[in-house]
Amino acid sequence: MPDMSASASLAMTHLVPLAKEVDENKVTPGVLGFIVFAVMALAVWGLMKSMNRHMGKVDFQETPEQGASDKGAGSGSGGKASPAKG
Repeated sequence: MPDMSASASLAMTHLVPLAKEVDENKVTPGVLGFIVFAVMALAVWGLMKSMNRHMGKVDFQETPEQGASDKGAGSGSGGKASPAKG
């Protein structure tokens, strides 16, 4: 176990000077930030394309039921609402 703490402290001593070299007033996301943003943009584009494809398959016209004309005439319902089918 002493080797792990020694290597950790050695890594910290090498990384601290690198962190001091970065200008605190000029920090940019860099290449990794661009790659992450580009992947997210491609994912959103793919999801929107898929959503458009699926929405194109949806039929927004409601088809009337076969017994709708009988219910509209009021034959036997007596004006009372029928229970919902579900």
